[in-house]
Amino acid sequence: MSKPEAGSLESGVVTDFKDKMTYAQYLDLERVLNAQHPLSQPPHHDEMLFIIIHQTTELWFKLVIHELRSAMTHIRADRLEPAFKILARVKHIQAQLLDQWSVLATLTPSEYVQFRHVLGPSSGFQSVQFRTVEFLMGNKNRAMLGVHAHDPAAHAQLKADLEAPSLYDEFLAHLSRRGMPVPKEVLTRDYAEVHTSHAGVVDVFKDIYENTGNNWDAYEMCEKLVDVDEQYALWRFRHMNVVWRVIGLKSGTGGTSGVNFLQRTVGIRFFPELWEVRTVIGPPTHGLPTRRPI
Repeated sequence: MSKPEAGSLESGVVTDFKDKMTYAQYLDLERVLNAQHPLSQPPHHDEMLFIIIHQTTELWFKLVIHELRSAMTHIRADRLEPAFKILARVKHIQAQLLDQWSVLATLTPSEYVQFRHVLGPSSGFQSVQFRTVEFLMGNKNRAMLGVHAHDPAAHAQLKADLEAPSLYDEFLAHLSRRGMPVPKEVLTRDYAEVHTSHAGVVDVFKDIYENTGNNWDAYEMCEKLVDVDEQYALWRFRHMNVVWRVIGLKSGTGGTSGVNFLQRTVGIRFFPELWEVRTVIGPPTHGLPTRRPI
């Protein structure tokens, strides 16, 4: 039997693509790879990095939204198990988003300042998908709709998500349907407002964590939510530090106070009772704090 020549293709490799779907066609790469349009003149080398990092982030956000909406559909139907895999995937997507900051951090202040002016008032603060993720996770803020008043379709979509139950609201409603004493005022609150911690919800989670044998699926769901919340907190912290590293304490291009604004977001918890319950699980202890950190 003759040996294949060096550099030859395997016999089954398709080379004739007349009337056949190609890789580039399936992924619509002509549009994707030609969607980068640096504006600096003369073109600055590092503007391409800046554009691709943010475009990639938007693609990951699109997938996160796709996954979160699916998870919420399963939870509304009282199917927690399919949501576990979905939220595990979301956690891994968040890890990719976190790692991307390391690439952007290679942009030095002296490099960024040479093309920052071409952004005008545009800013990631205006990302419709970022705001959608925030609303789906429960960080509601009606004032944010004003940023999108110029885009009726985006405004309508964000308004609908603002006023609808979040991922956390759906889980609490599920727990109520299975007979757990989730307080009525939590279930009937205005979903357009940020959920605030309620001692009654902490008690529900305390029972779940201390009686895992009877509540294993709910117990696992709690931990999946904590995974996602923790990853998001790490992403915010890394975001703040990279911005600080690149622009110092300058204001953001979109009019925010920059690092000072981002510092105020670092401590946000989407699911506050799932963090608070950790303090009260088990027998009473002495000398340990029982209040939420400020």
